[in-house]
Amino acid sequence: MPQNKDKNDTYVTLKGYGADRFEEKKSLFIGEADHVENEEQAMDFIRRIGAKTPDATHHVWAYFLGGGAQARCSDDGEPQGTGGMPALEVLRKSGATDMAVVVTRYFGGTLLGAAGLVRAYSRGASLALQASGIATFVRAAELCCSLSYADHRRFVYETQRRVCRVLDTQYADTVRIRFCVPASDVPVFEDLVREWTGGRDAVSLVCERYFAFEG
Repeated sequence: MPQNKDKNDTYVTLKGYGADRFEEKKSLFIGEADHVENEEQAMDFIRRIGAKTPDATHHVWAYFLGGGAQARCSDDGEPQGTGGMPALEVLRKSGATDMAVVVTRYFGGTLLGAAGLVRAYSRGASLALQASGIATFVRAAELCCSLSYADHRRFVYETQRRVCRVLDTQYADTVRIRFCVPASDVPVFEDLVREWTGGRDAVSLVCERYFAFEG
């Protein structure tokens, strides 16, 4: 899950870890990708993938951070420019940021040639991103409030008409709700809760973070 960023109200990145594989002329290619926040996390992801498949022939990798402010790649022994750069280009063109990809190859005995390697590593990176899923995260506020059961029914009705995701509901003498809304909508929800409860209850802020409301 992405943490708070400094500027944008929206933030496009991977939903999480994803992997896929295919064979090309008896070589097995495994693409794996994940969301990472910084270079340290990116390199840790790359090392972990390499450590779990130490018998592979190559671990071609790339990462893309801060919209391209930090970007690196490695051919890991493949001919220069045939693995890491094609994988990095897939990341650049995806429209997302803060992600790392590793395409692992088990050589099958048949040479693919430079053009074939470029296609294979590009495909491996693309399949990994597809498996991970790309989502738009919105700058959001996580809020909580306690409502009577009657007010809770109104809350459910009203939030179905708005951009809001209920994260947790606890039922006791009152209904305690933890929910997430776009940061720009916080004043609206503060006013609504005061209106529903006749001013008896208020919304409290838990934290601010990026959140994907779709899906």
